[in-house]
Amino acid sequence: MKNLKFCTFGLLVMSLSFVSCNREENLALDKELINASADIDLTNELDFNSGIDISSDNSSYSDRNSLQSNAITPCASVNVNNTTPGIFPKIFTVDFGTGCTYNGITRSGIITITITDYVMNNGSIMTIERGSNYYVNGRKVEGTVVYENTTTNTAIPQWTRTITNGKITNPAGVVFNHYGTRTVKQTAGVSTLILADNIYEITSGSHTITKTGGASLSVTVVETLIKKYACNHISQGQLDLQGSVLDGILDYGNNTCDNLATYTHSNGTIYNVILY
Repeated sequence: MKNLKFCTFGLLVMSLSFVSCNREENLALDKELINASADIDLTNELDFNSGIDISSDNSSYSDRNSLQSNAITPCASVNVNNTTPGIFPKIFTVDFGTGCTYNGITRSGIITITITDYVMNNGSIMTIERGSNYYVNGRKVEGTVVYENTTTNTAIPQWTRTITNGKITNPAGVVFNHYGTRTVKQTAGVSTLILADNIYEITSGSHTITKTGGASLSVTVVETLIKKYACNHISQGQLDLQGSVLDGILDYGNNTCDNLATYTHSNGTIYNVILY
C-alpha cells in the first residue's frame, strides 16, 4: 500500500503519482480540505462530549469549578445560569482558560452550551456556541452546533445535529467555512451513570467544507460511523469523499480505538491513513 498521512486527521500524500501539474495542485487543495474536515469532526465530537457531560440527567446543575472526574476536560471551569433542577433553559459557560490539555488535546477560550430541557428528552435542544476566542489544538473554531433530540425509543436516544455558520482557521491562517446535518444515536451506556461506556453511532448525513476562494469537499456517511466517548477518533464506519481529485471511501477500520484508517480511491488504489 502507499502511505497517506492525515495531519490532525490530516492528509499528507506520500506517494500519489499524477501526470498533470493541475491535478497535483488540485490534490494539494483536497489535502487542505480533508484536514479541515478532520478538524471539524474532532471539534464537534469533543464539544458534544462536553455537552453531554455537563447537561446529563444525573447532573445536579450546580456551579462547578471543574467538570466531573469522568469528563473529557477536567481542567475546564463550568458555570450555569441557574442551579434549580427542572428549570430551563439552562446556559452553561465552559471556560478552558488560556490552555487546557487533556488526552493529548489542548483547548482554550470559551464555549456556551444552552439546553431547553433534559438532554435525553424528546424535543429537547442543545445548542453549542463557540466564542470568538475558542481554539482546539491551535485551530480557531467558530459557529453554532444544534442537537435536537428526536428519540422514538428511549433505549436508543437520537439527535439531529445541524451546523450553521461553521468556520475553522488553521494555524497557517487559512479559513474554511462549513455546514451540514447528521443523525446521531446513542447505542451503549444509556442506563449507566458514567460516561466512559457511552457509544454513539452517526447513521447518516453529509457535510460540505469550502476553502476561502471557492474549492470545496463533500463528505457523506455511507456506512454508520462508530464514536466511543472514551476515544478521540471515530473507530469504525465509512465516508464518501468527493473533491477536485478525491473520489473514494475513507474507512475507519474494525472498531479499534486507534488513529488508523484507509482511503480507497475510485481506481481501487488503497492508501494508509494516520489520524492525528
